[in-house]
Amino acid sequence: MAGKDTNDEEFQDALSEPAPPSQKAATNKPDHEKLIDDIIEKNSKLSLTDGEGGAADAEGASNKDNEDDDSGDKADVIQPDGELSLEELQLQEKELSAEQLAANKEKAEKLKLEGNELFKNDEPERAIVVYTEALNICPSVNSKERAVLFCNRAAAKMKLEANKAAISDCTQAIELNPVYVRALLRRAKLYEQDERPDEALTDYKRVYEIDPGQPDAREAQIRLPAFINERNEKLKNEMLSSLKGLGDMILKPFGLSTANFQMQQDPNSGSYSINFNQNNS
Repeated sequence: MAGKDTNDEEFQDALSEPAPPSQKAATNKPDHEKLIDDIIEKNSKLSLTDGEGGAADAEGASNKDNEDDDSGDKADVIQPDGELSLEELQLQEKELSAEQLAANKEKAEKLKLEGNELFKNDEPERAIVVYTEALNICPSVNSKERAVLFCNRAAAKMKLEANKAAISDCTQAIELNPVYVRALLRRAKLYEQDERPDEALTDYKRVYEIDPGQPDAREAQIRLPAFINERNEKLKNEMLSSLKGLGDMILKPFGLSTANFQMQQDPNSGSYSINFNQNNS
């Protein structure tokens, strides 16, 4: 398949790997797992705020990524405490040696696999916390690795139907790796669920440029333009109807109505001109 990104299948591969040792231990939890439990307990009673519907399965785990859910207002994900901005991460890295940065990268990789296992076990909230912990130590220079973490965290947020937060994570993944097909596809589907077809089409077109064999991108470029045109025509008719009602109200004292004014479209430019007809009053 043309333009295939090797990172694109990383999540799926990780899901088939054995659980990390920290997942299997029944006692003596590591410090970071104790932190996770504490954060989950603190956040469990807080209300969430995202208004988008839709759900998705794990990245690469099944085809349910394509399913929509019209269940109305849904909860958003509360960001775990202590998430570092890029500037804070880079400032923190200035105090670290090359050996420490390499160790952080290795630890972030292990945390990513742990987050994947949590996601696979239907624990998206805990997966989000672990992915965030990984992002807080994964070196800022490792753009592709950080992009995978953001995209995987977006998958967990999608499972919680927190589409707005998931779109944000997909966008950060794409900024780090502009040819990350899976992040582009995920964001395109989120845009569709959020009734933003124009933006969805832009992402699908980008996917097609990278990978012309991608079936969802091909299908969307056939389906979405017609949908967008139909929506635009409907909006135009609604606008004209509202303007007609307002115009009739304004013109009535003068013995006129909008029937005195006829709109004609230029077939070449598509623009409209208005002609006055005194006899239609």
